[in-house]
Amino acid sequence: MDIAWSALFLSLKVAGWAVFINLILGISVGYLLARKRFFGREVLDTILTLPMVMPPTVLGYYLLVLLGRNGWIGQWLKEVFDINLIFTWQGAVIASVVVTFPLVFKPARAAFESIDQQYEQTARVLGISELAIFFRVTLPLAWRGILAGVLLAFARALGEFGATLMVAGSIPGKTQTLSVAIYEAVQAGQDSIANTLVLITSIVCIIVLLLAKRLTSHKIPC
Repeated sequence: MDIAWSALFLSLKVAGWAVFINLILGISVGYLLARKRFFGREVLDTILTLPMVMPPTVLGYYLLVLLGRNGWIGQWLKEVFDINLIFTWQGAVIASVVVTFPLVFKPARAAFESIDQQYEQTARVLGISELAIFFRVTLPLAWRGILAGVLLAFARALGEFGATLMVAGSIPGKTQTLSVAIYEAVQAGQDSIANTLVLITSIVCIIVLLLAKRLTSHKIPC
């Protein structure tokens, strides 16, 4: 059971950090693409959506190329800050951020585009600053759509396997998440551990999906 709780704690930590980072990035990029018109906007949208359709192992390979000891970013981080992200839980967070980013950014863009901009125009007429309009008008009107994406991203990050395994590896207690631990247990013929881990993963994912449905099914008050 120690393996199960350790893997569960690590998976929750990785998924939590990934969702927190994607919450900031997804809202920023979703708002930018929803409200600004610029050359290449749809091309950028397509590129940012790629992690949704590409195999996680391909994403993991790209991350290894970038973050590895000889990669552009990895080499720079090592030389300047003495930081190595490969085979660390922070590397697992980065892998989950990349894989789940479209699940936050796409609903955020759709939520911002669905808002009647007359509310924001009225706020501008009243002399409210753009920053205040965003936090007091735009974001409250879009939060249900954003929240749905965030919860789905959390569930997806909790079960992330391919990219996480390639970037963070499978070190028990350090980088071995639930999905990786299930794979290792099956490979080792430890069926009882695998069954326990599968049950824990299924229960957590069901709770997250039920929570997402409950939070997003309420009607927006007029």
